[in-house]
Amino acid sequence: MTKLPEIWPPSLADIDDLARAALASLPSSLRRMTAGVVLQVAEFPDDDVCAEMDLESPFDILGLYQGVSLAEKQVEASGALPNIVFLYRRPILDYWCETDEDLGHVVRHVLIHEIGHHFGFSDDDMEALEAEADAQERAP
Repeated sequence: MTKLPEIWPPSLADIDDLARAALASLPSSLRRMTAGVVLQVAEFPDDDVCAEMDLESPFDILGLYQGVSLAEKQVEASGALPNIVFLYRRPILDYWCETDEDLGHVVRHVLIHEIGHHFGFSDDDMEALEAEADAQERAP
């Protein structure tokens, strides 16, 4: 995992660093397929997302995939918005404090889940991908 700085709480840049390290830990075949996906770290989801998802609180969501999954994409449309994975710093930090899990693992879990939406993966597929990334991280 990426070493966190001595200054707390972790900043947007720190979460971004952890997310990029998590992305780098994915199997290369999947990593190549995420080349056009934009990674964005924000403090919270915006008001539109909260309303669309009918959230009681902005802390109710750790990340979000916005775009068209590869399973649904037909032809690259001119003027189409990029696929974006949002990671929400404050909800992630809140979850991290509540669970006492390693922050890098929390960020990787959220990232893999959101990238899974890009691929059209099932929850089982995403769990397998996360297990593969864990194994790759432990390998010498």
